[in-house]
Amino acid sequence: MEEIQSQSDNYRSSSSSASSPASRVPSSNFFYLRKPGSLRQPISFEDSPEWEDTDVDVRVDDGGDSINVATTPASPSLSKLNSGSLPSPHLPEGAVIPRKIAGASVAWRDLTVTIKGKRKYSDKVIKSSNGYALPGTMTVIMGPAKSGKSTLLRTLAGRLHPSARVYGEVFVNGRTSHMAYGSYGYVERKTTLIGSLTVREFLYYSALLQLPGFFCQKKSVVEDAIHAMSLGDHANKLIGGHCYMKGLPSGERRLVSIARELVMRPRIIFIDEPLYHLDSVSALLMMVTLKRLASTGCTLILTIYQSSTEVFGLFDRICLLSNGNTLFFGETLACLQHFSNAGFPCPIMQSPSDHFLRAINTEFDRIIAMCKNWQDDNGDFSSVNMDTAVAIRTLEATYKSSADAASVETTILKLTEKEGPALKSKGKASNATRVAVLTWRSLLVVSREWKHYWLHLILYILLTLCIGTVLSGLGHSLSSVATRVAAIFVFVSFCSLLSIARVPALLKEIKVYACEESNQHSSTLVFLLAQFLSSIPFLFLISISSSLVFYFLVGLEDQFSLLMYFVLNFFMTLLVNEGIMLVVTTLWQDVFSSVMTLLCIHIVMMLSAGYFRIRNALPGPVWMYPMSYIAFHTYSIQGLLENEYLGALFAVGQVRTISGFQALQNVYNISLDNNSKWNNLLVLFLMAVGYRVFVFVLLCFFVGREVSVLKSFKCNRVTTNTS
Repeated sequence: MEEIQSQSDNYRSSSSSASSPASRVPSSNFFYLRKPGSLRQPISFEDSPEWEDTDVDVRVDDGGDSINVATTPASPSLSKLNSGSLPSPHLPEGAVIPRKIAGASVAWRDLTVTIKGKRKYSDKVIKSSNGYALPGTMTVIMGPAKSGKSTLLRTLAGRLHPSARVYGEVFVNGRTSHMAYGSYGYVERKTTLIGSLTVREFLYYSALLQLPGFFCQKKSVVEDAIHAMSLGDHANKLIGGHCYMKGLPSGERRLVSIARELVMRPRIIFIDEPLYHLDSVSALLMMVTLKRLASTGCTLILTIYQSSTEVFGLFDRICLLSNGNTLFFGETLACLQHFSNAGFPCPIMQSPSDHFLRAINTEFDRIIAMCKNWQDDNGDFSSVNMDTAVAIRTLEATYKSSADAASVETTILKLTEKEGPALKSKGKASNATRVAVLTWRSLLVVSREWKHYWLHLILYILLTLCIGTVLSGLGHSLSSVATRVAAIFVFVSFCSLLSIARVPALLKEIKVYACEESNQHSSTLVFLLAQFLSSIPFLFLISISSSLVFYFLVGLEDQFSLLMYFVLNFFMTLLVNEGIMLVVTTLWQDVFSSVMTLLCIHIVMMLSAGYFRIRNALPGPVWMYPMSYIAFHTYSIQGLLENEYLGALFAVGQVRTISGFQALQNVYNISLDNNSKWNNLLVLFLMAVGYRVFVFVLLCFFVGREVSVLKSFKCNRVTTNTS
């Protein structure tokens, strides 16, 4: 304690510009000014509503898509709760009044989370945390990097990894039951949006994926979400831009990701780092928008690394974490009082959040070591010469013995002693509807993504033009057989290699799926069916255009049935190739690694396809078995050659003829069976299905929901044994 006291005195003396919290209150032009005298008052249960005191009466119609709202006079407790909040801004004429939402309370008690290998010195990521969030308020979890902010947020939302173990209790409306689908929304730090859709289209398709009912009923929900996030001016703009037009700024994109969760009208919204990669203006706009959303009655729980003074003033309550320890929970201005009581008052010219993080971020110890004996023109660096480990211990000890901590425990006890209304599910869209919506959305994306699709089609036509013109005019003599085999091999192999250019588009589809599936907007089977159905028109367009160019330039057999088989064979080849790309892209989740792996796979398959060396003559281990049987080139080329040469006759001299099978004996192995080409086509189809089944398994285990305990909060929890 002597060390703590000396460090506190040293810091107090070095902060000559620091003042008491009473003088620290800014002028009225700052956002966080509240009622006089509220600074020194610890929080109490007066801030939390009784279950009978609801100022919003919500009734859901039979259809489940419309909400009737009847407002009643606010209860005294809620009046006290909102007494320190920002006044409601004046609404201009014609403005849309935000729809009221019946929020839900969230409370957590003695919450401890352990993840093996997460920390260097301890597996405990969260240590005995207590706190709560009330309807109509914005609760912020703040702390330096790796302090446990996102872990605490995921724990409250029931989204921890299965390897994590949770001790303690989480209550929603006083109940320990799980949160039903649609009753809450979760926004990740990094979300993937579809840049080729407008904001309104993106939210409309999201509503179709989430909500049951008819299509026309979703439009009002989408418009409500657009107005709630102040996206009216950007509703008809493409998210990612088009040609020389810029897309939405990062702040508006973040608002779109939040609006996607609002279409379900959730009662609780969890947002991980809403200010991630935003400038000060965008950050302030974001927080003002969220503050307005909270004023409708929704319960907001956020994580924030750092904020400006204006943004800090918009918070209702703050949970300050450092290395998993709770250093403070309570009203934002009471946090200033807490730091002052601990001996670390905030200087007048410094942002409160900067001051908090300066005191509890252990990374500042490195700066102290660098600047220990270094002086600048204004003197030494004694103002930063504070041991953060001592500051953390001081703040933690001060908080545990404070009236704020006791008030938090009292509030949690009152919130959990009586069970409130359970959160009910609002229903889901059927899987058939989701498949149809995803398929149509993907087709719309294909029609607009000129880089990944239409440019790709042009490259295919140019490649087949090059191959066809180089190998044109071969004739139908016996001497042209070897060159025709080479032409078909080059066509199949090079076009398959060109398909690798679609890796970025496939990777984007997988990321969008992972984002939607984590919030239960989609499923693995739905995604794969929709991806397969939406890829058929594009791949068939490529196959028929490329096949026609190649077929007539090279001068293959002029029969319509043979041409149709050629097109169908090449179409199946593209389907198999896309299945392989899906497998590799799912495994790597990276463009460069996926492209390099696919190049190696294609080269090995080309070597074992039987062109460079007849298949029967390949070395038995590896190349003959299993590579020549795994390579789809083998079945594609063999089927095309059988389609071309079975039944064909070639003159040898003037009296003797040989069959096409005999002509190919020393060039490529084919079968004498007339049904062999259809067997090869069947093998290609089974390969296309098999690779997608493999992708299904990979997505279920690696890319799908990180935790299956979304069905229940208590699936992964362990009750602590106090004995």
